Amino acid sequence: MVHYKSNEEIELMRIAARLVSKTLATIAVELKPGINTLFLDEMIGSFIRDHQAIPSFLNYHGYPFNSCISVNDVVVHGFPNKRELREGDIISIDVGVIKDGWHGDHAYTFSIGDPGKEIAQLVRVTKESLYKGIEKAVVGNRLGDISYAIQEHTEKKYGYGVVRELVGHGLGRSMHEDPQLPNYGKKGTGRVLNEGLVLAIEPMINLGKRDVFTEDDGWTIRTKDGKPSVHFEHDVCVRKGKADILSDYSIIEEAESKNPNLFVG
Repeated sequence: MVHYKSNEEIELMRIAARLVSKTLATIAVELKPGINTLFLDEMIGSFIRDHQAIPSFLNYHGYPFNSCISVNDVVVHGFPNKRELREGDIISIDVGVIKDGWHGDHAYTFSIGDPGKEIAQLVRVTKESLYKGIEKAVVGNRLGDISYAIQEHTEKKYGYGVVRELVGHGLGRSMHEDPQLPNYGKKGTGRVLNEGLVLAIEPMINLGKRDVFTEDDGWTIRTKDGKPSVHFEHDVCVRKGKADILSDYSIIEEAESKNPNLFVG
């Protein structure tokens, strides 16, 4: 069932989404070679609780961490661990919170030092595709218009692999609501978009082929060919004329730009 939100509910969701953005911005300051992702996860959990919210990933269907931290060929759902980040790594940090009963859920990919021209382009193009999709999240369009915009910019234009097994989704009082939102599809297909629908739009794009597999832990998803993958995600409300982005990348980008250990292409 699709749940449409009132203007008052959307503002509460904006607060939750902006807390995720603040969390990611805080972590962006700390990123550098030599730091381990388990330390980052502990910081994330503490920051969320200090702001009177709940880390929504923790214990979700048994998931054992506050966040998903995916490095290099890990597409999503990476377990934080004691492996130290190295120069040239790319790292996707996906965070969810519950604030006053409403969910925020989004992700950002960072480059630890210069990852090289090929991977830097993948990061840039995946982020661009997110905004291409968001442009289509307006009243009267269809879900397939968002999906097509992402696929057209990544797979058809650059030849990247668009992951099929994982999709964006509705968001609200539950972290995963209807409808599901693939990152591939045909224009003019799928559910008509109506005002008040909140979506987590999240392209997951591989440098190589689209094929992925799940590790024995039941969570960590990697590319089959071992090539890097990039993940960006925004919380977006469908509106007339122009989508309303509830999350805020500007504070993340500001923190990213001030950290000399991060590459901004």
